[in-house]
Amino acid sequence: MTTLTIGRLHVLTDARAGRDALHTATLALQAGAPVIQLRVKGATDRELYDLGVRLMAACTEHGALCLVNDRVDIALAIGAHGTHLGADDLPVAAARRVAGPEHIIGGTARDPARAAQLVAEGADYLGVGPAYTTSTKDGLPDPLGPAGVGAVARAVPVPVIAIGGVTAERVGELVAAGAYGVAVVSAVSDAPDPALATRRLLAEL
Repeated sequence: MTTLTIGRLHVLTDARAGRDALHTATLALQAGAPVIQLRVKGATDRELYDLGVRLMAACTEHGALCLVNDRVDIALAIGAHGTHLGADDLPVAAARRVAGPEHIIGGTARDPARAAQLVAEGADYLGVGPAYTTSTKDGLPDPLGPAGVGAVARAVPVPVIAIGGVTAERVGELVAAGAYGVAVVSAVSDAPDPALATRRLLAEL
């Protein structure tokens, strides 16, 4: 398990077409975002690597952690602090063997049993959701709501990061339910002022 401390606000780069992921991430970093997660669907390995190198540099400049969604190989190649793994990605235990003990590894869970299994395999934190209905990712199951997020949080000793439809207005009820923090996409990337949106989320946390 890593000795690094995970931040409470995770800003994910927007995978939708036409989004300037690096620009929005930089604005979030300037506003104090402690964690940026690189998530880009449909990119080539080289495109993902090139963006990752630039994102990692921006995170380093602002003292933030850089995580990579799905791809532990890209995370290691760019020197990222960690990898977030979904249900169809490399198993947490396998990623831990590849990445070593100091690499942050996040897993994705929807229920207490799965959450406990991922922690046993070596997950440092868990992404839990969708907390609410969201349009930034297709094919998601029904929302868990704060109660569902809280059930997972009570079952494990690691930080639970709620994701899916999270807004500043919803942060309070998620934290009250037991979430350690939140991960957002559109709450920052769709905001007229991404930096202001980031500061508001941080204030709610």
